[in-house]
Amino acid sequence: MGFLSFIFGAKKRQVEEYINNGAVILDVRTQREWDKGHVENSVHIPLDELNNRVNEVKALNKPIIACCESGVRSAKAAKFLNLHNINAINGGGWASVKNKL
Repeated sequence: MGFLSFIFGAKKRQVEEYINNGAVILDVRTQREWDKGHVENSVHIPLDELNNRVNEVKALNKPIIACCESGVRSAKAAKFLNLHNINAINGGGWASVKNKL
């Protein structure tokens, strides 16, 4: 197993574990991106609104899998949520998260 396979395999297992534990998928893309497609039953809060809406995420009282288009914004979202004592991981791109369901 190569290094990249190891890294991405670990991430896939982590996302699957969170899903199995009832995690909520949080899509942090823009409204326009969301309208083009998203994971069914996911929560949509654009990254630039997350600071003002963090209490909505806390109220879910579940682990969070953040996703976006490529994984950059969701990484920022997961870090921000963790700083606010919310159990969150970066799921990466929304399409890859959708494929894990």
